[in-house]
Amino acid sequence: MSPDTSTSSPEQNLFVDILHEAPLYGHRRPARILASLLYCILLASYAVVAVGAPWFFVAIQGLVASLICSCNVALLIITGIFQQYLVYEVQKVRLQGYYIFSQKLKHIIRLPFATIAYGTGIMLLVMVWKPHFSILSLSALLRVVMVAEVLCAGSFMSIYIGCIHQYNSLNSQPDVLKSLYSALQPSSDLEELRYHDGGRLSDQQMALLQYQRENIHYLSEEILRLQECLSKYERSDDGSTPQVDLAHLLAARDQELRALSAEMNQVQSELRLARNLIAERDSDFQRIRTTNNQYIEENERLRAILGEWSARAAKLERALEAERLSSLEMQKKISKLRDHTTELVEPNDQHELNL
Repeated sequence: MSPDTSTSSPEQNLFVDILHEAPLYGHRRPARILASLLYCILLASYAVVAVGAPWFFVAIQGLVASLICSCNVALLIITGIFQQYLVYEVQKVRLQGYYIFSQKLKHIIRLPFATIAYGTGIMLLVMVWKPHFSILSLSALLRVVMVAEVLCAGSFMSIYIGCIHQYNSLNSQPDVLKSLYSALQPSSDLEELRYHDGGRLSDQQMALLQYQRENIHYLSEEILRLQECLSKYERSDDGSTPQVDLAHLLAARDQELRALSAEMNQVQSELRLARNLIAERDSDFQRIRTTNNQYIEENERLRAILGEWSARAAKLERALEAERLSSLEMQKKISKLRDHTTELVEPNDQHELNL
C-alpha cells in the first residue's frame, strides 16, 4: 500500500507548511464586530423610542418620564456589560502584537459607557430641577437628553468599528516589534522627549514580552503536536518520506522556539537596562531639583538681606535729611542773630559819633 493511499486527508494536511499560521509570520485572528453592530442597532432602536415616545405611550402619558428613565438605566447596564466585552476584544488585539491599535481602541471603548452615564446624570438633574423652570415639558427634556446621548454613543461606536475594520485589513508585521532595542538608541536632540516617553516605552516592551510569550506558547503546542505525529508515523512501515519531512519541520520549529526564547531573554534584559537608565535619569532630575531648591532658598535669603540693608539705607537717608534740615535751620538762626547784632551795633556807633 502506497503512502498516498494509506494516509487520510486530515493526515495529509499535517504536512502542509504552517509558517503562515504562526503569530511571528503574520497570523492574526480578525476582531469580531457582530456584537458592535448589534449594539448600534440597540442604540438606533433606543433613539426611535426616544423620538416616538409620545405616540408609543399615548395610553400612559403620565408614565412616559418614568419609562424613559427606566430605559436609560437598562441601557446603562447593557453598555457596562458590552464595555467588558470590548475590553476583552482589545486585550486580544494587544496579545496579537498590535500595541498602537490596542491603545487607540482602549480610549475609544470607554466613551460609550461614559456618555450614557453622563446622560443618566443629566436626566437626574432634569428630574430634580424641573419644578424650578418651565422651558419644555419633562418628557421632552428627557427625550432630548436620550437622543443626544444615543447620537454620541453611536458616533463613538462608528469610530470603533472603523478602527476594527482597519485592523482586520492590515497586512503588516505587529507594531509592537518596533519597540525592540528602542530604549538603547543613541541620544539625539529629542532625548528629553524620548525620556519623558519612557513610561510608554516600558508599556510597549511589556506588550512585546506578552506577544513573545504567546508565540512561545503557540510554538510549544505545535512542537507537541508534531512530536505526536512523528511518533505515530515512526510506527508505520510506509512513512519514510513523511518521517523525514516531519522531522525537518519539527527541527525547524524547535530552532524557532529556542531563538524566540533567547530573544525574549534579551528583551527582558534590555527592558531592565532601560528601566535602570530611566531610574538614573530620575535620580539626576531629583538631584537637580534639590540643587535648584537650595539656590532658591539662598536667593530668598539674599533678598531678605538686601531688603534689610535697603531699610537701613532708607533710615540713614531720613536721618541725613533731618540733619540737613536741622543744619539749615541752625544757619538761618545764626544769620538772624548776626543781623540782629549788626542792627544793635550800628545805633551805638552812631551815638558815639554824635557825642
